[in-house]
This record gives sequence, structure tokens and C-alpha cells, in this order.
Amino acid sequence: MQIMITRRFLPTIALILSGCAGAHEGYPSLAKRPVESAPMAEATAAPLPVPADDKLKAQISQLTSQAQSGGANFDKAYASADRAVNSAGRASVSSDAWVAAQVAISAAESARNDSVSALASLDTLFIERSNAVADGSEKGGVADIDAARASVLSMVDSQNDRIDALKNRLPQP
Repeated sequence: MQIMITRRFLPTIALILSGCAGAHEGYPSLAKRPVESAPMAEATAAPLPVPADDKLKAQISQLTSQAQSGGANFDKAYASADRAVNSAGRASVSSDAWVAAQVAISAAESARNDSVSALASLDTLFIERSNAVADGSEKGGVADIDAARASVLSMVDSQNDRIDALKNRLPQP
């Protein structure tokens, strides 16, 4: 039995060893290259971001105000939707209370259009300004747009979460 196992693996072992014998030719060495041994240059500090110009600041301010207006509209509609969902309680699907709650949720979703639209405009502005800075036609303002985007995105995410929570409180068809 032992001889049979050895006979089976002997050709495989011979093939592996023959492959290793000629492996040295044509392959690069794994030794350290001179560039890997060279001292590293001191890291330079990243340049400070250039602030937005007045025109861009006004545009960012207008979009931020639009988002805040949408947030206020959403908060009012959300309060109404919350009351409607509470009134619907455990009402069955398609009952009058359930339908009224669905309509109120839709009104809340519609009321946040200004927030979502402002976020989309900030996203577009961010991409356009980033491209303009990259090709050298504009200088800075990207960080200002990004900060406004982050704020509005947080607001829109919160609105999404609140709408989802309302929907989850109602039975689904």
C-alpha cells in the first residue's frame, strides 16, 4: 500500500521540483531596490482651501435657505402626518383612517421637495466647482459647498428616516 501511494505522488513531486529548478531565469529579484532604500522626503502640508468668492457664497446661501424652508415645511406636514398615523392606530389597510394617514404621509413627502431640490443643486454645484478648480478656471469654494452639502444631506436623511418611521407604524398591504 505504501509503495502504491509513493508511486502515485512521485510524478507530481518530480513535476513540481522541475518547475522550481528553472524558475530563477527571467524573473525579477525580490531584493530591495535602490528606490526603496532612499530616504523619504518630508511630507508637505496640504494647501489650505481657498474660500468661496462672494457670488458663490450667495449661491450657497440661497440653496441653504431653500433647504431650511423645505425643512420647516416638512416639519409642519410631518406633525400633521404623525397625528394622522396616530389616529389610524391599528386600522385595517384601506380603511378611511389608513387612507387619511397615507395622504398625510404623501403631503409630508411633498413638503420636503425644497430640501431635496436644494441638495440636488448643491451636488451639481459641488461637481461643477470641483471640475472648474481641477482645470484651473476657478479657484476654491469647494470646501464651502461641501460643508453646505453635508448640512443639507443630514437634514434630508433625517426627513427620510422620519417618513420611514411613519410608514412603518401603519400596516402595509
